[in-house]
Amino acid sequence: MSVAFLLCLGALFTLAAIGIPIAYAIIVGSFVYLAAAGQSVGVASKQLMDGLYNSFILLAVPLFIVAANIMNAGTISDRLLRFCIALVGRFRGGMGHVNVVASLIFSGMSGSAVADAAGIGKIIIEMMTRSGHYTRGYAAAITAASATIGPIIPPSIPMVLYALVSNTSIGYLFLGGIVPGLFMGVVLMGMNWWISWRRNFAVEDAVPLVHLPGLTVRAFPALLMPAILLYGIYGGVTTPTEAAAVAAFYALVLAGFFYRALSMRSLFEILVDSARSSAAVGLVIGGALILNYVVASENIPNILAARMVGLDVHPLIFLLGVNVLLLLLGCLLDATTIILVIIPLFLPTCRELGIDLVHFGVVAVVNCMIGLITPPYGILLFVINAVTRIPLGEIIREIWLFLAVLLVALGVLILFPGLVLWLPRMFGYAG
Repeated sequence: MSVAFLLCLGALFTLAAIGIPIAYAIIVGSFVYLAAAGQSVGVASKQLMDGLYNSFILLAVPLFIVAANIMNAGTISDRLLRFCIALVGRFRGGMGHVNVVASLIFSGMSGSAVADAAGIGKIIIEMMTRSGHYTRGYAAAITAASATIGPIIPPSIPMVLYALVSNTSIGYLFLGGIVPGLFMGVVLMGMNWWISWRRNFAVEDAVPLVHLPGLTVRAFPALLMPAILLYGIYGGVTTPTEAAAVAAFYALVLAGFFYRALSMRSLFEILVDSARSSAAVGLVIGGALILNYVVASENIPNILAARMVGLDVHPLIFLLGVNVLLLLLGCLLDATTIILVIIPLFLPTCRELGIDLVHFGVVAVVNCMIGLITPPYGILLFVINAVTRIPLGEIIREIWLFLAVLLVALGVLILFPGLVLWLPRMFGYAG
């Protein structure tokens, strides 16, 4: 490890520690390396442009962000929530179940945990607290926990980024996320039922079953989006990037013309907000492309792989160790940074040890999503605090049981790769 690389790390961690946004810290640290190593600043520009021009898949990120923001607008979220209430609201802990099922459905449209929490999550928290059956902290905690499912069930922005750094098929990654996402939903609903039983939460008034067909018809166009995406990708009709464009267009048609819930003013605000979100992700991607060049120049991934293989580490032990590290990093770093900067370090070792990259990618994304509700950083906790004004302390007091069952779910996914790989193999994956 050269002096230039140590200076790079020193600059990066120092800037991050004093509160500089991680994207800027990565970029400055990379420039410190180039200066100390006597390399031209033009190298950074070349790496950035090559990375962007060779990564058509990156266009999917802003398109999925636009689709999510449009689906959050107007009456679409309300229709989906009414459908979920009719479906599972009649059971003990009903509104908690509605919260999880709504996240499962909305995850097939947004691909973003933050979009899920800030959009449909805000609405359902108000419904839970207004009923008087749930505390503010509990409503916010289960909303944050269920929002982690958003990027697991396709479409998924984190999986797009993982595909970028690992050269893995997005289609198989999307398929691999379906069963784990449903499994996470089941364990969260199980915990919600147990807590509701222990605390004797009141049962909501049941929506008559005769109303379910009508509510289903009203929500059906929105429920179609995941099916359209999956058919487009796996039917060979579209590439994943084209599928993202179709998703954005379908959301626009649905909100603007079918439901008539989108004005020109609100569309402009959605596009501006989407541009800001895309720019924030783009800064991290740009910094990561330059930093990955720095890491590759130091040959760190290959050195790490050789050391691991030389130690004769069992693949399962390696996988468990990496996931523990990612959980710890998730307390401090956001998911985008972990996927673009940290995970590429372990990919050569995975290949050497025979660990399937689709399995590793899905497990890593699940891990990063759990990090979104892990104090002290827990970005989803801050998002919900910002949109609802519920004190952060109340949310954190209630989050631990949901965090515990999600960690159990993560352990199951690590120990049983078949849960992740079953659907990809059904569609021809040979891994």
